[in-house]
Parts: sequence; C-alpha cells; structure tokens
Amino acid sequence: MKTIIVATQNKGKVKEIKEMLADLQVEVKTMGEAGIDIDIEENGTTFEANAIIKSEAIAALEPNAIVIADDSGLEIDYLNKEPGVYSARYLGKDTSYEIKNQMILEKLQDVAKEERTARFVCSIAMSRKNEATITTTGVLEGYIGYEAKGTNGFGYDPIFYVEELGTSTAMLSMEEKNQISHRAKALKAMKKELLKVL
Repeated sequence: MKTIIVATQNKGKVKEIKEMLADLQVEVKTMGEAGIDIDIEENGTTFEANAIIKSEAIAALEPNAIVIADDSGLEIDYLNKEPGVYSARYLGKDTSYEIKNQMILEKLQDVAKEERTARFVCSIAMSRKNEATITTTGVLEGYIGYEAKGTNGFGYDPIFYVEELGTSTAMLSMEEKNQISHRAKALKAMKKELLKVL
C-alpha cells in the first residue's frame, strides 16, 4: 500500500483529506505520523506557490512517498483580498479564529451585503522525488455574514456564508461541506492525478 503524506499539522484539514481519499488503497499520514518535524517557510505570494514549497520540501525528505500539501485561505474583496495567503497567520499565528473572525466582522460592520463578497481558495500540490510537481485549485464563492454561526468546520467557516444555501459553512455537515468546499474541489481534481500514479 502506498503512503501519502499530508504536509500539515492541521487536524481539520487531515480529516477532510482522509474522508475524500477513503476509497483509495492508500495510507494517509500527517507529517507527525511520518516522523517529520521541520519548519517550512511559506514565503510564496500565491496559494499555489506555498503549496508547492511545502510538498517539495517534504518530498525531498521522503523519497518513497507521495506528498500532498495544500495552501488555502479566505479572500475578502472589500479588504483588498485580505487575509489571503496570510489567512493562518492573520493577526498573529497564535491568535484564535474566534478573535480573527470577530475582527473581520468588526471591519465590515457597516458594509452592505453586496460589498461583502469573499471566497475560499485552495491549491493542492502533489510531489514525488524526481517528478514534476502537479497542482490543482478549487474555489468556493460566498460572502461574509453579519455574525459567526455554526460549530462544524474550523477557521473562518462560521463567518463565511454560501448564498445558495443561506448558511455559513460551519453550519454544514462534513458530508455537505465535502460536496461544495474549495478543498473538496481541489482534492477531487487531485484525486484524478493521484489515480494516474498509484
């Protein structure tokens, strides 16, 4: 059975990825489970560039594994696409998402709904030693609501609303979220690439 190492320590992300790849004959491991403990400097200016930096750094250490890394985040048009590639580090790496979400809601306090457009973007990179890195990207369009709602999901999910559903992504079940999310779209495309190399 082939091993896929996911270049993240984020348990929420790993759970989503494991669920999406559950039907493949692979063992999905986090960096920690694979015994990898390195700090990778994500200094790319796009989600795709950061995903590539992470996947290639781990693939160099694990010659027999397939490595996938994602970089994802929230772009809010009214805030010049902030927090963007700095989504995880927005307002400081150790600041809770509760505080981050509250701050964003305050910044958009008097902003009309049509100006609250936002999107979740996810780029995934797959690297193997001595092979060209492959990337896929998924986008989920929505808007920033007026209050944080829902306890499912993680990160910015409670303040990100999907127009057609009228709910925040934190109000969706894992199954519902995996039908529409930015990560699900990018993973679906990456799954096709994975099937070519498994």
